[in-house]
Amino acid sequence: MEFATKCLHGGYEPQNGEPGALPIIQSTTFKYDSTAQVAKLFDLQAAGFFYSRLANPTVDAVEQKITALDGGVGAICTSSGHAACFISVMNLCKAGDHVVACSNLYGGTIHLLGVTLKRFGVDVTFVDQNQSNEELQQYFKPNTKAVFGETIANPSTVILDIERIAKLAHDNGVPLIVDNTFATPYLCRPMEFGADIVVYSTTKYLEGHALGLGGAVVDSGNFDWAAHADKFPEFVEPDESYHGCVYTEAFGKAAYIVKCRAQLIRDLGCLQSPQNAFYVNLGLETLPLRMEQYCANAAKVAEFLADHAKVKSISYPGLEGDASHALAQKYLRDGKSSGVISFVLDGSREAGARFIDALKLVRLEVHVADIRSCVLHPASSSHRQLTDEQLAQAGIESGTVRLSVGLEDVGEIIADLEQALAQA
Repeated sequence: MEFATKCLHGGYEPQNGEPGALPIIQSTTFKYDSTAQVAKLFDLQAAGFFYSRLANPTVDAVEQKITALDGGVGAICTSSGHAACFISVMNLCKAGDHVVACSNLYGGTIHLLGVTLKRFGVDVTFVDQNQSNEELQQYFKPNTKAVFGETIANPSTVILDIERIAKLAHDNGVPLIVDNTFATPYLCRPMEFGADIVVYSTTKYLEGHALGLGGAVVDSGNFDWAAHADKFPEFVEPDESYHGCVYTEAFGKAAYIVKCRAQLIRDLGCLQSPQNAFYVNLGLETLPLRMEQYCANAAKVAEFLADHAKVKSISYPGLEGDASHALAQKYLRDGKSSGVISFVLDGSREAGARFIDALKLVRLEVHVADIRSCVLHPASSSHRQLTDEQLAQAGIESGTVRLSVGLEDVGEIIADLEQALAQA
């Protein structure tokens, strides 16, 4: 099936007399006829559902759809995007391990990797992704287990050179994890450029309506865990908690995602709820249409802002001359760059506050990638925990404004921005 068809028909195919729309299976438990059947489920010898902390039919259908859209071998939908980021890394790491992460990341992800993971004994080095391969190589250590980056960085909109960073990761025997939230699989499929694991905050464009929190981890199935058994022994050695199951032998290319569910989802209980999975599926059904309009609206808004006298600088990869424009042409569908724009106003923080407070149609919300236009001042909100040095590394100035262009009439969006800029 083509992408748009997968969005509508992937994951769930109603049989004779069954519901045409994906049903919400709002049940925590599932009945079986024999203890032998349940034992096979617990031993990972049979597929099925027995407790919605690990798997649920509604969630499973959405996982299958996202897997198909990304071109992977399996996916897990989580309770939030942060949960997806956390388990994607911790499925590879233990205390004493190390991760290389791009500094151009969402502020919450920087805190998750740099503070919370440190409490679990995992060390993270944040690097400038634009450094040369030789410069980046110096950050890898014998205990490095992964590289982490964002396709389109939040909020700087800098684009990751996925192919180059993936090769660097593979040369060091580790997988590349890519947060593809802003691009979505419609604009970019990172696995086609060498990414091994893709994560999402499904709360954003995939669901699109600000109704339900969620995340997803998608496994490409391409990383050879057995070839790097010294770094990843848990994939190739018996898991005694599952009666000696060896993930690479029992599940082949799906070893990573099965291990993730069997160990982390089982113990942490961060699976997406059936209700929220239903919302994600509803959003996915219109993803191609929405992404096209987000990009079309944002391109016009970006051109308006780029020409405005009060805008000091703007970052939007769809604009010619943008630092990431060439990478957008390579990695994003037709060079389209989502609906998120980052810009800086003359007058810094105070001007940004006056601008935001003067908006009438565009909402001030701690959110992004929504069906409605919204705006945020990252330095005082989503990235508030970062130091000035970390803000600079993430491509954020004190006066940076993150604008998420929605699906309203673009003329009205621009008119609202224009009257607010006049008061900045």
